[in-house]
Amino acid sequence: MKQTVAEFFAGLPAFSDFGRVADPAVFSPAPDHALVAISDVVASTAAIAEGRYKAVNFAGAAMISALANALGGLHFPFVFGGDGAVALVDGSDHDRVTRVLAETAAFARDELALEMRVALVAVEEIRAGGSDVRVARHALSGDVATAMFAGGGIAFADKAMKTGAYAIAAAEAGSRPDLEGLSCRWNPVAARNGTMLSLIVVPAPHAGPHGATRFTDVVARVLDLVARDGADRNPVPPEGPGFSWPGRGLDLEARAMGGGAKLAASLRRLKRIVAIAWLLDRTGLRFGGFSMRHYRRVLARNTDYRKFDDGLRMTLDCSAALAARLERLLEDAEAEGVVVAGLHAQDEAMMTCIVPSFMTDDHIHFLDGAGGGYAMAARNLKAKLAAAGRAGTVAADNGAAG
Repeated sequence: MKQTVAEFFAGLPAFSDFGRVADPAVFSPAPDHALVAISDVVASTAAIAEGRYKAVNFAGAAMISALANALGGLHFPFVFGGDGAVALVDGSDHDRVTRVLAETAAFARDELALEMRVALVAVEEIRAGGSDVRVARHALSGDVATAMFAGGGIAFADKAMKTGAYAIAAAEAGSRPDLEGLSCRWNPVAARNGTMLSLIVVPAPHAGPHGATRFTDVVARVLDLVARDGADRNPVPPEGPGFSWPGRGLDLEARAMGGGAKLAASLRRLKRIVAIAWLLDRTGLRFGGFSMRHYRRVLARNTDYRKFDDGLRMTLDCSAALAARLERLLEDAEAEGVVVAGLHAQDEAMMTCIVPSFMTDDHIHFLDGAGGGYAMAARNLKAKLAAAGRAGTVAADNGAAG
């Protein structure tokens, strides 16, 4: 009997030291029968310019939430990327996952006015194309583990999706997935050290036969530099983020609960829930065994501010001096043709959450920069890749002319 993706992921040894993502030995090959589900908000930069980055993040996390509700929990490997997400699912769930992805794209279109690309790519096809999908298990806390991906397969799937390959069309108007537990109620998290830095580092194209080794060496140096700085770079303080009434992002959550004609009723219900939570937070009282203060502390531990999916992504609360050192390190590595990096500095971070139950500690919280974050860092990275491509074309043309 085939091992399911959930069984495969649960069986991977978990590590809590994030620096180990630079060690290829922690990654294991995904099952051949697995599928890569991937999503991406089209024109996210334009939406950010309109001040809609919270909606972009909400759409990005929606695929993970929808899959969790359809597949019985957050037991599969996944990564949140700001304006999209990636997940590994069972081939036997192909039809169900296809429907969930189509409904998620319809939700983004109908309720958030965002166009979302979604695609489903077989791991076997990725391997046939010369890439691989390898997975590691990173323990955020004793209650939550997230996936890390290596091998080039996620980058392969992302590139294929953006060319229209493996595309899944959005479902009919009014279709929606089950997004129970998806929320974004917390206040923005202000930088305590001066700069909220969003950073993406990927391997440089055509880096040569030792490119993978040199790339992981740069990743290790970046993580070592952050560690040697001597402070916890989790942007969320140990006591959790700020919380106010009537709460931030309730309109988005109401749309997830039931938009259209149900929007007003959903919003009223949410305001009542948030009012109770605000009261518990202010007084320290418990409600049916629920402690807001305990929830806040677990939230801080379960914040996903570092990830690896064929590239390093981090949202760091750091000093301007550390940001400058990271930038110099990456510029040197870019000059050597090892990596391409995108950075974006802002003053705050924002949070999008998946909370299966308020009574358990397995909730997860995705962090991104509040001033464009990963999407803006990716835009900067893509500009460098485009410039490198144009330079290569000119060089080739000059060589042909000579």
